[in-house]
Amino acid sequence: MRRSVLRSGRPGPAGRLTAGAAKCKRRAALLVSVLAAILLAGCHGSGSTGSFAVPEQLDESRQVELTFWAKNDTNKNQTAVYKNAIRAFEKLYPHITVNLRLYTDYGKIYNDVITNISTGTTPDVCITYPDHIATYLTGAGTVAPLDELMADARYGLGGSELRFEGPSREEMIGEYMQECMLSEHCYALPFMRSSEVCYVNETYVEKLGYELPEVLTWDFIWEVSEAAAATKKGEVYELNGQQVLIPFLYKSTDNMMITWLKQSGGAYSTAEGEIGLFDSPQTGQLLQEVSGHVQSGAFSTFKISGYPANFLNAGQCIFAVDSTAGSTWMGSEAPLMDISADKIVPFKTAVRPVPQLDPEAPAMMSQGPSVCVFNKEDPQQVLASWLFAQFLMTNEVQIPYAQTEGYVPVTTRARASEDYQAYLNSREGDALHYPVKLEASRLVLERTAQTFTTPVFNGSASLRDAAGALIEDTVKSTRRKKEINEAYLQELYEKTEGLYHLDEVGGQMSKDLGPLPLTARLLLGALGAAWVLIAVVVWRRTKKYT
Repeated sequence: MRRSVLRSGRPGPAGRLTAGAAKCKRRAALLVSVLAAILLAGCHGSGSTGSFAVPEQLDESRQVELTFWAKNDTNKNQTAVYKNAIRAFEKLYPHITVNLRLYTDYGKIYNDVITNISTGTTPDVCITYPDHIATYLTGAGTVAPLDELMADARYGLGGSELRFEGPSREEMIGEYMQECMLSEHCYALPFMRSSEVCYVNETYVEKLGYELPEVLTWDFIWEVSEAAAATKKGEVYELNGQQVLIPFLYKSTDNMMITWLKQSGGAYSTAEGEIGLFDSPQTGQLLQEVSGHVQSGAFSTFKISGYPANFLNAGQCIFAVDSTAGSTWMGSEAPLMDISADKIVPFKTAVRPVPQLDPEAPAMMSQGPSVCVFNKEDPQQVLASWLFAQFLMTNEVQIPYAQTEGYVPVTTRARASEDYQAYLNSREGDALHYPVKLEASRLVLERTAQTFTTPVFNGSASLRDAAGALIEDTVKSTRRKKEINEAYLQELYEKTEGLYHLDEVGGQMSKDLGPLPLTARLLLGALGAAWVLIAVVVWRRTKKYT
């Protein structure tokens, strides 16, 4: 056996093995290491590690260059916040340079990260979504786990060596931190949070003879929308005197489906990646209900008809569901517009939670980007990235960014600050203090405990897309005069499951994805046998020198 050969080898001069034996010993050890690496690489579904060794000290003797990828939806104020944050951070840490790369869409960030993982050129810090991070983690060690970094007494949250007043762990909003937990480890910090709300043309609601409640129900929205659609006389709607009217428009149909299932108790998915979307009777119930309201002209979606704000502001929509992050586009006095001034129809804008099945037990989606740090070979680079990620949690960044749209800060420190409270309670009515934006922000703050998130695992982003596709396809099919019956729904489920590869979803990134295909097992077996034979040859040669 190899163990006896290595332990009882004949000593050479100075009590060592002969040069030939030592050389063969090194070869054997190398071969064993290579074989182990091959076998480990063959473990199907292996995930990222759950620890990171924090350097004892921040090395300021050399320059460190970081890349920071972030989203900006043509909002110059958000760009200014990013640039100001970088300047302030580089002033505190002169040896660290941060290069900003802006994207107009989170999907493009996701695609570029996936592409760059294979080439080892991922960014250092990235604003993204937990669903996306779960996919990044299928490459072992791609994203740095933050558990030890957060807890470090010197450089962790509220650490003694920080050169800025960052939040402590207790000052991070607990509900939002929970969203960043994947496979029992924290892989991100929440950056901003928002939720969906319903922007309402209250003028039209009252014109139809209804009183707007504080909490909307699905039944109320459907009833009012049908009443509005019924005002069409010839080519014109009496309600608005125009040829176009879409009473109810939903921006994100994936959120619509997920929220409906949450409120109705329907199955969506488990944290282990078990998918219930296609088996839940509530899924079919919503799709058939949607189809009926599409037939009457009461409902449509962003992907099919266009941006809800444009219809709302032109007096062509009553209920527009969109994120609070888009609040500065909503309302006839919105500071941001995509339509010309002559198309605007003045109306009273109200902001309400998304429609509910049970007003006494409301549920609304928690959404918004998070910040992750990518693993690099140099621990100092990871530490520098972590410091910058933390700096994004300071009041100097959180408050100005929250003011750009209907986002809310993710720390109790920022929320309780005098500056933020003065902003929320302002009555100035200018672009910065646009009343609809402030109302949307207050709604999210007041209802934080009523928000929910969906389970995150490798494949959860695809499942989310599939949930929205079910509604989009149903709307398209209805407009094409197809009957939405049980046969149609079963065919739709099968098509959607295959299109989004949901039959391949195996749960979280650390979950065993099951046995490898036969061809892969045969290949790994052949490789293993070859290395074993090589190891035997080396062992026999080693024996000659002992």
